[in-house]
Amino acid sequence: MQSDDARYLKRKYKGGSLDVHPTEKALVVQYEVEATILGEMGDPMLGERKECQKIIRLKSLNSNTDIASLARKVVEECRLISPSRLPEVEQLLFYLQNRKKSAEKKEKKQIKPRDLTPFEGMELDEEANINSIDDYIELLYEDIPEKIRGATLILHLARNPDNLEELLQNETALGALARVLREDWKQSVDLATTIIYVFFCFSSFSQFHGLITHYKIGVLCMSIIEHELKRYDLWQDELLKKKKADILSNLKKEYEKALKKYHGLLTKQEQLLRVALYLLLNLSEDTRTELKMRNKNIVHLLVKTLDRDSEELLVLVVSFLKKLSIFLENKNDMAEIDTVEKLVKLVPCEHEDLLNVTLRLLLNLSFDTGLRSKMVQADLLPKLTSLLGDEAQRQIAMCILYHISMDDRFKSMFAYTDCIPQVMKMLFDCGEERIDAELISFCINLAANKRNAQIMCEGNGLKMLMKRALKLKDPLMMKMIRNISQHDGPSKNLFIDYVGDLAAQIGLKEEEEFVIECLGTLSNLTIPDLDWELVLKEYNLVPYLKDHLKPGSAEDDLILEVVIMIGTVSMDDSCAVMLAKSGIIPALIELLNAQQEDDEFVCQIVYVFYQMVFHQATRDVIIKETQAPAYLIDLMHDKNAEIRKVCDNTLDIIAEYDVEWGKKIQSEKFRWHNSQWLEMVENRQMDEAEPFMYGDDGEPFLQNGDILERPDLFYSSDGIIPVDGAISPEFFTDFQNGDLLGPHGFPSSIPLGLMIHRKNDCNTNTHF
Repeated sequence: MQSDDARYLKRKYKGGSLDVHPTEKALVVQYEVEATILGEMGDPMLGERKECQKIIRLKSLNSNTDIASLARKVVEECRLISPSRLPEVEQLLFYLQNRKKSAEKKEKKQIKPRDLTPFEGMELDEEANINSIDDYIELLYEDIPEKIRGATLILHLARNPDNLEELLQNETALGALARVLREDWKQSVDLATTIIYVFFCFSSFSQFHGLITHYKIGVLCMSIIEHELKRYDLWQDELLKKKKADILSNLKKEYEKALKKYHGLLTKQEQLLRVALYLLLNLSEDTRTELKMRNKNIVHLLVKTLDRDSEELLVLVVSFLKKLSIFLENKNDMAEIDTVEKLVKLVPCEHEDLLNVTLRLLLNLSFDTGLRSKMVQADLLPKLTSLLGDEAQRQIAMCILYHISMDDRFKSMFAYTDCIPQVMKMLFDCGEERIDAELISFCINLAANKRNAQIMCEGNGLKMLMKRALKLKDPLMMKMIRNISQHDGPSKNLFIDYVGDLAAQIGLKEEEEFVIECLGTLSNLTIPDLDWELVLKEYNLVPYLKDHLKPGSAEDDLILEVVIMIGTVSMDDSCAVMLAKSGIIPALIELLNAQQEDDEFVCQIVYVFYQMVFHQATRDVIIKETQAPAYLIDLMHDKNAEIRKVCDNTLDIIAEYDVEWGKKIQSEKFRWHNSQWLEMVENRQMDEAEPFMYGDDGEPFLQNGDILERPDLFYSSDGIIPVDGAISPEFFTDFQNGDLLGPHGFPSSIPLGLMIHRKNDCNTNTHF
């Protein structure tokens, strides 16, 4: 309406409820607006009611604020609040003053780009009025300055959410804005920024996204951003040329003048980029729209924008990239360009929001092994370590460090930073409280490296870890200790003082997970000075070990650790005899029968037999009183190479000491070798056969008698052990230490789940 008709419109405001804002220091006033159109004589003709709300933000409110004075000021300045409600306002302000900050902290974790604020060029010397919208549309058909003024007036209206519904109904206004943007955006950055800002106001509400799509504003914004980034590159090239020219001519005026102009252009361009990118970020709420952006190379545009210095723009760009990074295709796009290198440059920075959102994006990318490698190459490791002291960023930095520590290539690098002393201090500072999962998981990974483990044990490190783990029965802390115990050297010898404490946990009815880690730690202690016989007797462990060999007596993980423990103590002659007399060997054979399809169980049980055949007493029990050699012969041709190796070496020792079994083993090796050879011969085409392979009578050139005269043709141990079998159990010490490969290239352990499960095609009931 024009000002002449203003007397025909009557508005009435009615105050409603009053409450506090759920997250901000603000009051929320609900009110009702009743608009009535009056006739010539002042009679009401048409009326409409609308419910609205007003937020009164109280930035100055703190613990020292005078609540009574602030309440009076709020009532005086807000006409929607009746003076009679002053006590209610005081009560709400008092609640806000004493409200806990937990809500604020939660809100802070959800980093979002700050709301767009008015920028240079938006100032007006008049107040925009929704009733004058037709006049503003007329300005859009004039020259550029008038177009900017008209768009700015409409923008002031659009910044009030109450006006958006009315603007939505005005197709002429929106169509004119879209047309001007499409036709004139190259002529004026201010004009383009202002019009995009209008559509950005609509993009803040999901129900208006269809409107923006209808006018194809998103596609236009992509083109504008791409064009502006190219202009930025040209500006930098020109600036560099002028700088070189001024250096050659010893003149600085031209360069300084160009630099000043460049900064002015840069400020306006960054305003345009920020509002355009924010609009696209809002539209990407729909994954289908986001896919269209991806097809138009949005990731490359965003990564290119990371070269800017504007922190507000960077917060927006990194937030956008973080949102995109949850999809594999977008992550792959980021991996193809130098995204990580540019992000690492932002760590650390003084802008807290920018640092936080950058770390969150790096965390998303760190799930990719290739990108983790790039992070390490870009020297991110020491930067993240330095952030462990920042409480606000510690958890995210820890998660990224955990991902890096998963890769064996990078574990050793932590030893050259102050990371390990910091995380050890964090562990001990927890006292009896529960340790964060990220922290203890990180420590478990670090302990898998020998040098890191040695640093952890420095001073009273191991003592403190053992004390905490045993007191709290913490299985994760004990898993960390177990990883430390697997490394040879000074750190392993420190465990002699704690053998009794660990053994004492096994007989008790502790949680199974904790007992598993204690058993695993003891199994790693292949220390020559350790008297295992004394330990077994002192803590009465033999009955426990035997009882837990029965299939189904416990979870498979615990039974497996018992088998590994038996393999470790069997290195001692007296322990092996003690175990043999207790009837453990038949129990192992029964377990082998039950778990014949699990490679890990089979390999560890065979290793126990290997250890026991070195001792005369146990060797006689295995050879003469059990069918263990028959099982070993069946497993000699297992699909798993590691099982074959252990079986071959064990059978070689048995054959050395027992003539009868030696013949059976020799015969089985020949049978297997000859069956493979015969199968090969049968499958060859006769016309391709080499003549020297057959004799004159057509029989195979090699006969059984010839084979048996050639012991060098038998399966050998590939040079691992001498022919006479004279080798000590220490050769396979590392088999029990948890490493995949021992120092001689022999598998020292097969992690659970690593081996391929197979169906045993051997006859375990073979009779000779």
